This record gives sequence, structure tokens and C-alpha cells, in this order.
Amino acid sequence: MPAPAPPGRAAVVGRPVGHSLSPLLHRAAYAALGLTGWTYDALDVGAEDLPDLVAGLGPEWRGFSVTMPCKQAAVAVADAVEPLPRLLGAANTLVHTDAGWRAENTDAHGVGMALQAGGVERVSHAAIVGAGGTAAAAAVALAELGAESVDVLVRDPSRAADVTRVLGVLGVEAVVRVLEPGPVEAPVVVSTVPIGAHRDLAGLGWHAGQTVLDVLYAPWPTPVAAAADRAGATVVSGIEMLFWQATVQVELMTGLPAPLGPMRAALDAR
Repeated sequence: MPAPAPPGRAAVVGRPVGHSLSPLLHRAAYAALGLTGWTYDALDVGAEDLPDLVAGLGPEWRGFSVTMPCKQAAVAVADAVEPLPRLLGAANTLVHTDAGWRAENTDAHGVGMALQAGGVERVSHAAIVGAGGTAAAAAVALAELGAESVDVLVRDPSRAADVTRVLGVLGVEAVVRVLEPGPVEAPVVVSTVPIGAHRDLAGLGWHAGQTVLDVLYAPWPTPVAAAADRAGATVVSGIEMLFWQATVQVELMTGLPAPLGPMRAALDAR
């Protein structure tokens, strides 16, 4: 194993951020890796505050996990942007390097691994509910799993432009549908809407044989997860996405392999 990095600081930023389990996962990783001098905090930060936060931070700061509403702002403040967050227009990770801040996105990896945890190895047709930054990351994950067509379910079709653009770049057919009561026919569905909008999803119909990933994990079960479970669908919690995207973040920030066992144990104990 490479020599541990010097003591460093990291944090999750967003608003709200008090519910985040990222500190639990990252602190468990630091403990398992022997990074006794490392700290990981939760900082309540809005998108407009992010530039001031990162400006002038010292070298002890190794990185940030970025959650809503700061994912687009994270791309704007970065000195270098990796291809995936450039494609998505959103970053969920900022890594401090000798050359400045680098924007990364581990959400697509998290979605893909979460779907595989739900038994999805390949998919040709899928659906995404919502059209924000996480929806675009879900589009990448679905394309990597072989999706040839993806339904994008949104209240306002004009808001689906970013997701359809990403799908187009990836060569995946995008079909934008107005979110309205009725069955969701796709065998694999990723819901990316915030908890406050779940009332708009009450009329959606689920069925046995579907796999439904809700990227949320607090509160759990969400209304979508509960309804899909009652219908006999395989339901995957956003906790799986959180876990797998965090493992990559740990590696990016520390330069060490993520200790999967201890991180999973900390999550299971919680």
C-alpha cells in the first residue's frame, strides 16, 4: 500500500446537508486507512457561497463531496474539469491538487453500482424521473449498462434539455414524457426528484419485475420506494449510490484504495 498522505481536511458541502451520511463513510475510511490526522465535516453552503469557500483554502484541504445545490457551481469554480463533469455540467467532487481544484463526478459510478446491486446487469430500455444533475449522471450509468432508449419523465419538458443532450452524445434515444398519473412501463427506473416533489409522483404505477432505484436515502422509505415495493418491484435505496460514489471519492482525495469492508460496516451499523 502506498505511504499515507499527510494529514488533510475534507467535507461535504450543500444545503441542506445535516442529513448527509458522507461524514460517516469518509471518517470510517480514514480510520481504516490509518489516516488519524484527517478530518471530514459537513458544511452548509449554497451555490453562491462556493466560490468564496474554495478561494484561498490551504493545502490541508484535500477535497469536497458536493451535493445539491452546488453541483453546477462546482464545475464553475474548478481550475480543471474532467470529461464526465464537463459532459454533465455538474460535479459531485472537488479534489485539491498542486495545480488547483479539479472537478470530478462519481455519481454515474454510484448509480451504475446501485443498479447492479439490484440485479441489473444489462438494460435496453429504462426511465429516468426528473431532469437535474443526478438525472444526467443516471443517463451515463444507464448507457454504460447498454440502454438504447430512455424515457425522461418530467413535469416541464423544457427542463429535460440537459438530460436529452447527454443521452444524445452517448447515442441513446431519449423520449421526453410529461410526468402524469399512469404506469411506468420501463423495466428499470431511476427516480432523481427531491423529497419535496414526491407528491407529484403519487399517481405513478409500478409493477412486479421492475427495478426502481430512488437516489434518495433520507427519509426512507420514500413515497416512491414504498409504492414500488407494494407493487412487487425490486427497490434499491439511494444508500447504495451514496456508498459506491463515496468509495471513489475516498480514493480521489486520499490516493489510497477505499476500504470497502469498514465503510460498509459503518453504514450497516447506522
